[in-house]
Amino acid sequence: MRKKAVFFDADGTICDMKKGTPDSAIEAVRALIDNGHEAWLCTGRSRAFVPWYLEQIPFTGMITACGSTIEKDGKRLFNKEMTPEIAKLSVEVLRKYGLIPVMEGADYMYYDKDEYTDEVNWYASLITEALGDKWRPIRGNEDCMQINKISAKMTAGCDAEAALAVLSEYYDIIRHEGSSSFVGNTIELVPKGFNKAVGIAAVIRLFDIPWEDTVVFGDSNNDLAMFEYAATKVAMGNASPKIQELADHVTSDMFHYGIRDGLRYLKLI
Repeated sequence: MRKKAVFFDADGTICDMKKGTPDSAIEAVRALIDNGHEAWLCTGRSRAFVPWYLEQIPFTGMITACGSTIEKDGKRLFNKEMTPEIAKLSVEVLRKYGLIPVMEGADYMYYDKDEYTDEVNWYASLITEALGDKWRPIRGNEDCMQINKISAKMTAGCDAEAALAVLSEYYDIIRHEGSSSFVGNTIELVPKGFNKAVGIAAVIRLFDIPWEDTVVFGDSNNDLAMFEYAATKVAMGNASPKIQELADHVTSDMFHYGIRDGLRYLKLI
């Protein structure tokens, strides 16, 4: 078997906000690496928001913030940040039109706890707990935020289209389908020209990995770019309709051995 580079989405694929990562997935990734393959995290989360339950997995490297940050063996190789001026403008525009800004960076995430609450997203407090000292308020940091991307939270009566009409000059927009408990009311704003496929393309160019040896596992619409790009695509059982349509194989969800069974199906473990 030729050496493969396997890229795993995080939320909904290899981890859950409340339950962490199942042991079966950790063991499967370890077996994958033991068999001589590479395992990369490829997540929409910014690097600051990679918690202990993902850090415990022996990934070869990480692509975070939808391709904006790349690291290998713990060393940061690339980090695309918006300017502090655009970050500040983004907060102003989102708030003007009734959206709540969650500003995501490689070292810190910025949001105001009195604005981004469990009533907005049930997992807001879990994010704060996971971040620890990597959380910072927007208030007081308006002029110095270092961010890769934004998760804008829609609220009742917001005018998302008006906000995006302004901010689409600076960001590519990822819209999520349905009422997922994790991303259903979130619009992701990623730097122009960046996505998970761009991150994967950069990695395989940097490390001389043939495109035909790329494999991706994912579930949500911020995985669309990498599903359109990679050679082999595995959708989780809980994946969005668009992801399942693009997949070469649909496995079960992560808590029903989806990672293990998907890798076994591909004969990688």
